[in-house]
Amino acid sequence: MADRRLLILGLVLAAVSALFLLWNLRAPVGFILGLRLTKLAALCAVGTAIGTATVLFQTIAANRLLTPGIVGFDALFVFIQTMLVLGLGGLGYAALPSLAQFGVETLTLVAAAMALFGVLLRRGADDILRMILTGVILGVLLRGLAGLAQRLLDPSEFAIVQQASFATFGAVDRTQLAIAGPILILSFAAALRLARLLDLAALGRATALPLGLDFDRVVFVTLGLVALLVAVSTALVGPITFLGLLAASLAHAILPTWRHDRLLPGAALIGATILVSGQFVFERLLGLQSTLTVIVEFLGGLLFLLLVLRRPRP
Repeated sequence: MADRRLLILGLVLAAVSALFLLWNLRAPVGFILGLRLTKLAALCAVGTAIGTATVLFQTIAANRLLTPGIVGFDALFVFIQTMLVLGLGGLGYAALPSLAQFGVETLTLVAAAMALFGVLLRRGADDILRMILTGVILGVLLRGLAGLAQRLLDPSEFAIVQQASFATFGAVDRTQLAIAGPILILSFAAALRLARLLDLAALGRATALPLGLDFDRVVFVTLGLVALLVAVSTALVGPITFLGLLAASLAHAILPTWRHDRLLPGAALIGATILVSGQFVFERLLGLQSTLTVIVEFLGGLLFLLLVLRRPRP
């Protein structure tokens, strides 16, 4: 049953992708199709990465309300953009080589995440709650520092920061995508190889250890994959806070199974479908009168409230 539902999800993504590529296609066909293919690849790569990372993070945290953004990924990205504009100015920021900026952002996000995970989990992977709470506090601190720095910018520079702080697929750099794509694909493949171990880890430390699982090692490796997936996708297009929650929640609803070799592909397909269909609505039907991030964040926020309100009280 789960395999059949995965096949249906794949067919839905294929249909939406074909609609995105071919809708109202006019001359010059080759040029326009090339632009749309680049954008489609970015949408699928980011949707797959965020959906996969969220399922991994929720399994390790043993909580379906959480997303990787809660440990401060988004706040750190905004802080980096603000400091770059503050230090270099608007013209200097615009003159930065896109590939160098992508590399710096990716490495900074990965290094910060691994430092957080390594320092706070050095006593063992049973201290996940402390790691999450520390990430939340650091995220609040970084948002406050970024807000303070933004007050020092002139209006034009502030507009640059604001634009860089939201995910956009309007002008995806092909060189960045050529680097990010293989990294995300390999990370997704590594996550699938961990599927059986994650099935055991989902039972909890107390249950998994007697079954022979090296729980601490699985947690560290999984969090490393989460950091890589989120860092690369965020550096490529910007932060999308609630996309992962949407993808993971729908995957659990559509695929009522505990097996991660089903949940991970399901979340990946759903994440990609949400972005492709949302971008299609944004570009073709709304005529660029809104942004994809606004749509995703609005729906994700509503889902988060619904999950919180429906969660049974202890």
